[in-house]
Amino acid sequence: MGDAAGMMNVRDLIEEIAKALVDIPEEVSVREVRGEQVTVLELKVAPSDLGKVIGKQGRTARSIRTLLGATGMKLSRRFTLEILE
Repeated sequence: MGDAAGMMNVRDLIEEIAKALVDIPEEVSVREVRGEQVTVLELKVAPSDLGKVIGKQGRTARSIRTLLGATGMKLSRRFTLEILE
């Protein structure tokens, strides 16, 4: 897998994970904002699903961020996750 393919797939990966967690998957959207150093992934879900992507004490969100960190190391790129309200 090349870097360009990897970049496209990170946004899709986060979208698929979020859709699997929520009750209203059609409300899930992930926007990729690419900076020089960091790629920010802005995750938006239905207000009623916010707790599902954050998890108890933020555990689910932390797990997603850990996955992004590992992916970023593989792709030599930093990713951050912003969960929009």
